Amino acid sequence: MLVDPGPESSISTVLKAIGDEQPRALLLTHIHLDHAAATGALVRRWPDLEVYVHERGAPHLIDPSKLLASAERLYGDKLNYLWGEILPVPKANVRTLSGGETVLGMRVAYTPGHASHHVCYFHEETGTAFVGDVAACRIPPSNLVVPPTPPPDIEIETWVESLDTVAAWSPQRLALTHFGAIEDDVPGYIEGVKAKLRQEAELARKMDQEAYNADLERRIRAELAGEGIEGDTVGEMLQAVPTAYQWAGLDRYWRKKAERDTA
Repeated sequence: MLVDPGPESSISTVLKAIGDEQPRALLLTHIHLDHAAATGALVRRWPDLEVYVHERGAPHLIDPSKLLASAERLYGDKLNYLWGEILPVPKANVRTLSGGETVLGMRVAYTPGHASHHVCYFHEETGTAFVGDVAACRIPPSNLVVPPTPPPDIEIETWVESLDTVAAWSPQRLALTHFGAIEDDVPGYIEGVKAKLRQEAELARKMDQEAYNADLERRIRAELAGEGIEGDTVGEMLQAVPTAYQWAGLDRYWRKKAERDTA
């Protein structure tokens, strides 16, 4: 099984890694382009490939027009460079999930907070949880962890509950889409993600966009420099968690929360 194939722009890397062997199934944690944009191209390559995705994300795989329109507003003429060709997935290939299922030996949990269409998968035989963006971003060899908080679905309390759901599996290993595996002190890592998520939310609440963007970039650079890491890793982290989108998602969370609290 192949979890989160990434964008079509890097599909050659995926095919090289799996040796052109057709996966039994494609499992998506969610439909954000950095995780799922290659899906249509892989189904075109293997027309009988089954694609598992949360029920909220499935319509946007089948008809990606709204997803593309939103992405074009965000990325403009960089859309194709970043994500490549985004193709519709035939409805016959799509298998919808709501959470609680077992798929080809993988337990499925609904894990919103980062995205309303996010699920995680747990492979009990190896003790590995495939966690998408719920367990944040880390660019090895750095240990710096930053939760990605793009609009429009960020919900801090819900995200923390989703991390508790993953922790309840007692995984031995967390497979991060960005990037690599966490194998040492998994419970401690999950608690660290919760703390970091709350910290970023509070900072975004107290700062305007310009101030938060500058502060986040400064902190990322300083923390990486403190680990003795410079160069490409800095740029890769800032690409994984673009500062403008980080603030925008958290600001929207606070505005939605205020509206609920005063309703």
